[in-house]
Amino acid sequence: MAFEPLLADPESDPAATWALHPTRVRSLTRRVAASETPETVTTTAPFTGAPLAVIPRSSVDDVVAAFARARVAQAVWAQRDVRDRAAVLMRVHDIVLERQSELLDLIQIECGKARGHAFEEVADVAINARYYAREGVKMLSPTSHPGIVPVLTKVRELHHPVGVVGIISPWNYPLTLAVSDALPALLAGNAVVVKPDSATSLIALWCAEMLDEAGLPEDLYQIVVGPGSVVGTALIENCDLICFTGSTETGRTVAKQAGARLVDASLELGGKNAMYIAEDADLPRAAEAAVRDCFSAAGQLCVSMERMLLHEAIADDFLDLFLDRVRRLRLGAGLDFNSDIGCLISADQLARVSEHVRDAVAAGATVLAGGKARPDIGPLFYEPTVLEGVPVSAACYKQETFGPVVSVHRVASDAEAVAMANDTDYGLNGTVWTRDLRRGEVIARQFHCGSVAVNESFIITWGSVASPLGGRKASGLGHRHGKQGLERFTQSQTIAVQRVMGFGILYAQGGERFSSLFTMALRAARLARVPWP
Repeated sequence: MAFEPLLADPESDPAATWALHPTRVRSLTRRVAASETPETVTTTAPFTGAPLAVIPRSSVDDVVAAFARARVAQAVWAQRDVRDRAAVLMRVHDIVLERQSELLDLIQIECGKARGHAFEEVADVAINARYYAREGVKMLSPTSHPGIVPVLTKVRELHHPVGVVGIISPWNYPLTLAVSDALPALLAGNAVVVKPDSATSLIALWCAEMLDEAGLPEDLYQIVVGPGSVVGTALIENCDLICFTGSTETGRTVAKQAGARLVDASLELGGKNAMYIAEDADLPRAAEAAVRDCFSAAGQLCVSMERMLLHEAIADDFLDLFLDRVRRLRLGAGLDFNSDIGCLISADQLARVSEHVRDAVAAGATVLAGGKARPDIGPLFYEPTVLEGVPVSAACYKQETFGPVVSVHRVASDAEAVAMANDTDYGLNGTVWTRDLRRGEVIARQFHCGSVAVNESFIITWGSVASPLGGRKASGLGHRHGKQGLERFTQSQTIAVQRVMGFGILYAQGGERFSSLFTMALRAARLARVPWP
């Protein structure tokens, strides 16, 4: 069944370009797991500040009821052939590409992104859906391992679903983080209950509708809405695994709550990522990619580069190229591809970005580009900003800004660049630019972070979904993507079967004789290079 239009028709009412179709909004909000007469939250459109939608808020009882329904549905879903589950994911791939125009409109309206950055989310869901649909079946198949006695001991590893997964997703990538983590969880045979940020709930609700159309049975993907202190806590108290993406401060609280229940937690948290441009880098190419690395989603991206480390031999030449590109970026709020940068998500985020820049300048930093809000475009727009000479005392030196701000630092060597890149509590992402690919890999290995791109922006680490992506230090626990991104939603079970000749015959020899015979066997196995203990 085709989806109804999401936007009011601008041709019949040109002033309604930003108005969401009321019938569509009602059909989406009915999917919130909430009581008949719930409390509500009114969201606003970041581009304009105008009211957007009235979203029902879930209570603790609503969360408990959602998990009860999910457990019933999950027990049936887990018995379905994994290839049937994979077919649902492949249909997700097709639907998000088919419906992308409507989806791009919604992402832009609800979180203020430029359309090109909104498309990155559509592409991410399609890539993840296709990858796990094709590769996940093999990953979840029973695996044979060598037994303690070759041939005579048969050992198999099984992957069972954990049960019901709780996902707490943020506002900055509301499509990617509401559904891309859910896809491997569902493939593994789990049910999922998602708490999106209240500001971007419609996108998660759109995902629920989309998964219905893809053939996912009822109650396997449910949405609860409300404050983290209430609904988020209830989610953690009822789930079998919690998957959280957000700030490090909140992540510590989530980990503590999950740990009290001995429930696994997968956490992707903050970052203060560094980009190093070596003296032999391809400067035009690096400057073009740096714009994407620093200002995608208006810098509201966990893997965004907030620190730029420039080798002093090329710093001025690189900055000429980079600043020219930054100053030509187009800020705008159109539902088209004519803008390069969108706006921030909220007044709080605008205040944080503004204060970080003001504080840095007061401490002695120089503004090379940008440096101010643009209320003439919209209430939450802020210019892409480049700072130089940010001192250690400034808040944005080590704190995550999470906005369109990057600080420039000059270094004299690779070693100095590595030391500065690692001088942070975070360890999420990094970038290295050099024409010498071997040198680039050597430098990248020294970065204390979960992923490093060499000679490209974050797109090659994030988009290479067969490889795990995660953080070190204060940037989180666990990984998404790849085999690890699927197996985190499973419980491993080992089943060992002794075919013939049990160990009883050895134990019957007595302790001393048994030890002697087993020692001989271990030495013989080493000489024969037998892959068992």
